[in-house]
Amino acid sequence: MGWLTTVYDTIAAELSDEALWRNVTWSAIRILFILLAGRILILVLNRFIDHLVSNKELRRLSHQTRRIRTIAKLLKNVGSYTIHFVSVLLILSEFNINLGPLLAGAGVIGLAIGFGAQSLVKDVIAGFFIVVEDQFAVGDVIQTGTMKGTVELVGMRSTRIQSWTGEVHIIPNGMINQVTNYSIHNTLAVVDISVPLQANTEETLAMMNDIVMKIEDSNIIKPPQVLGIQSMTASEMSIRVIAECKPNTHGSVSRVLNREIKLGIDQRRSDSQRL
Repeated sequence: MGWLTTVYDTIAAELSDEALWRNVTWSAIRILFILLAGRILILVLNRFIDHLVSNKELRRLSHQTRRIRTIAKLLKNVGSYTIHFVSVLLILSEFNINLGPLLAGAGVIGLAIGFGAQSLVKDVIAGFFIVVEDQFAVGDVIQTGTMKGTVELVGMRSTRIQSWTGEVHIIPNGMINQVTNYSIHNTLAVVDISVPLQANTEETLAMMNDIVMKIEDSNIIKPPQVLGIQSMTASEMSIRVIAECKPNTHGSVSRVLNREIKLGIDQRRSDSQRL
């Protein structure tokens, strides 16, 4: 049992060493200072980025504002990760851990992971350029390949879109080679109305123009226009009507045009029959 007594005396001597506790106290204070300084730096960085974004938004067009905000979020995340990484290294140094071999080992492991996960690296790089180039954002209606829907999530590795029938598609960013974005610019609603070939052309065009000029819808940007006869067959002719509308609303506006034109034609026929 003598060795237990020796161990006990050694531990008691170490714990009673004032220099040890002084060093532990100062190390704890420095660690708290590092954590507090990191938090303050993150807050200052976020405020600085928000200030830059607010100034640029005042000088930019409305369709560029979304891109500025997306890049601001990306910069905040990168800055936060960097500050946290540096804080962890400083805290480890307080425990007298040699950071040289640790960083070298992390570099070798990162290189091995990079070779073994080339598709993942490709997805992350593609996601970075999607965000920076503002190809699309959450809420946009896009089509890539055969998949079309509303963007629910734009991640650094994958993009999630939901089709109008409810299906959710998760697409790796590296597979997004071509994208059609329906939510950036105004769209055009196109409607072809079939009328009998025997109908008077000028009266039909005038009547249809009078009907479409009375159509009101919150999605219509400019008054609808009657372009004229689009095509003819042996029994009927097709008259084309267009209307400029808000992004990705051409489907609903086309249905509104069809309904209102049909109701207008029925009303004209009813009035003529009463006369």
